[in-house]
Amino acid sequence: MTDLSNNNNSNELNNTKEEIDSKDSQKQPRWYVVHTYTGYENRVKDKIQMMIDNEQNPDIIDVTVPEEEYVEVKNESKKLKTRKLFPGYVMVKMNITNRSWYIIRNTQGVTGFVGPDSKPVPLTKREVRKFGIKEDKPVLNIDINVGDNVNIIQGPFKDLVAEIKEIDPEKQIIKALIDMFGRDTIIDLGFEDIETI
Repeated sequence: MTDLSNNNNSNELNNTKEEIDSKDSQKQPRWYVVHTYTGYENRVKDKIQMMIDNEQNPDIIDVTVPEEEYVEVKNESKKLKTRKLFPGYVMVKMNITNRSWYIIRNTQGVTGFVGPDSKPVPLTKREVRKFGIKEDKPVLNIDINVGDNVNIIQGPFKDLVAEIKEIDPEKQIIKALIDMFGRDTIIDLGFEDIETI
C-alpha cells in the first residue's frame, strides 16, 4: 500500500512552485502577509531582517510587524505601550521567486503565507496604507505649476483631465479640479497619479 499523503504534498509543492515560477517575471516588490505562531512575530521579523542585512537574498526587501501605541492607566499612572495590530502575522516586502518563497516559508516560527492554499497573495496599496506600513516613497520630480492641466493615469479618475489648483511638493500631492457629473470637484492626487500634457 502506498502513502498517498506524501504524494499529495509533493504535488501541492510542485503546483505552488509552478505558480510562483509564473510570477518570477514580475520583478516589482510587493508586500505579503506571513502567518506565524502567536508570540513569535518579533523573532520571525528579526530572523528575516538578519537575512536582509546579510543580503542572503536580494528578493527579500523589508519586513515589519504593524504595531500601535496606546496609553495604559494603572494605579493612576499612565504608561505609553505598544501592541501588535495583527497578532500572529508579519508583513514582508519581497519579489516572489522559488528561492525567496522557500526561505520565508521555512523560517522558524512561520506557518505559511496568507492566501488560498498558502499561496502568497500581495497586499493592495490601500491595504498597505490601512495596515500602517510606512514605505519610503521615491521622490518624484514633475515639472508642474498651478493652473496646468494634467492627465490622470491611475486610480478611480483615470483618463480624466484635471487642472492643478495647489501643489504640495513635500507630500508629493496636488489638489486638482475635475469635472464630475457636470460639476467642478476638487480632489487630491499623488504625483504618481498624473502626467503632464
